[in-house]
Amino acid sequence: MNVCWEMILTPVDTNIATRIWRDDMNISKVVLEVTGYLKPLLLKIFPYRLLRQLKGRMIHKSFNKILDMKREPFQRKSYRDGINLIGNIKADTGLGQSCRLVALELAEGQFPYSVYQYNQLGVMSNTNTQFDSKISKELPYNVNLIHINPHELGLAFLQLDQSIWNKKYNIGFWLWELEEFPEEWVPCFHGLDEIWTPSEFISRCIRKKTELPVITVPYHVSVSIKKKYDRSDFSLPEDEFLFLVMYDRTSMTERKNPNAVLEAYKKAFGQGEKTGLVIKINNGTDEEIEKLKSTLECCSNVYFISEILDRDQVNSLVQCVDALVSLHRAEGFGLVLAEAMLLGTPTIATNWSSNTEFMTKETSCLVDYQMVELTHDIGLFKKGNRWAEPDVEKAALYMRKLYEEPKYCLAMAEQAKSYIKKRLSMEQAVTIINKRISRIYGE
Repeated sequence: MNVCWEMILTPVDTNIATRIWRDDMNISKVVLEVTGYLKPLLLKIFPYRLLRQLKGRMIHKSFNKILDMKREPFQRKSYRDGINLIGNIKADTGLGQSCRLVALELAEGQFPYSVYQYNQLGVMSNTNTQFDSKISKELPYNVNLIHINPHELGLAFLQLDQSIWNKKYNIGFWLWELEEFPEEWVPCFHGLDEIWTPSEFISRCIRKKTELPVITVPYHVSVSIKKKYDRSDFSLPEDEFLFLVMYDRTSMTERKNPNAVLEAYKKAFGQGEKTGLVIKINNGTDEEIEKLKSTLECCSNVYFISEILDRDQVNSLVQCVDALVSLHRAEGFGLVLAEAMLLGTPTIATNWSSNTEFMTKETSCLVDYQMVELTHDIGLFKKGNRWAEPDVEKAALYMRKLYEEPKYCLAMAEQAKSYIKKRLSMEQAVTIINKRISRIYGE
């Protein structure tokens, strides 16, 4: 424990911090537990970039621990039939919302389930309480559905009791955004019996690297607003046609590509037009927000929202704007796009990756793109991989079309709402899950 406090209390020293992370993995496990409580303090003492590098080193070392795992094979009668959902269900992130959607599907299914809260290292805000009544420290059932992405599965293996894996059927629920599954994550297959993903785009790339079953279980999408908020609650004007871009910095700003939306907006509209751009950022730094503001100095109608919103607030925000824009370079699913469509908000999005499985030219404004190769590593996305570079000019034309043609805008909204209800229904997701679990049980 002294080592951990030295790391926390010593002024920034890269060599000291690096040496701690190179130490025995037992020390790393203690560091993981301590940092779960002290993330805000660590971010004040250490640069974010350094903490990300150190976490990366821990992740790399943790894969070897998975390979060394000696787990007992699935024995159905050792535990009760049912599903233990393991993940950060409280996180105020897209991954947290993904976990909650899976939990809702399990609640509608034929098998009992419980939720085990996994506190994900690096996630600053875990305030969602939707499933608090289902969270348990027990894992009573014989199927584990592990909603932890592969790059963090090793860390989870270090943090959780290794007996969790024994005699149970272990399913990884994974998201990924590029065409190729990273070779360095292949050790994660060793601890699992099969993989689930929410899109065929992800499933195809994983199937290239494993003989394990890889099953596509598309999310159901549903939105409800118990307490409705309007524009005045967000300090937004009533008389402007508002475009919304929203993203979480922890999901990699370069991938979400908000700068392309800013450029498209500047190309589409001049001063004096009754339009505005709303930028919703989760976990954004002051530096990042100031940088965005500096690129929009020539635009007067730009509105920043950086505080964490609850689900009613998020859904109300999406519904009270006139269009949502995502010029992403890659998407693991695109939940906010699907939710906007269901809420009747027209969408503009890059025509590549998982979102194209529920977006069509009749229901969305799909933006052309060029595939480009990454020339350097960007977080998890390594040099040599490819992603999409959206056509900013095309996006600007769509913005003007929605603004200038109310009938087109209304038709797009109505068609999207009707389509998404059928395409991403609860019934579809629950049927797939029930059939798959029954097959695992040999029924």
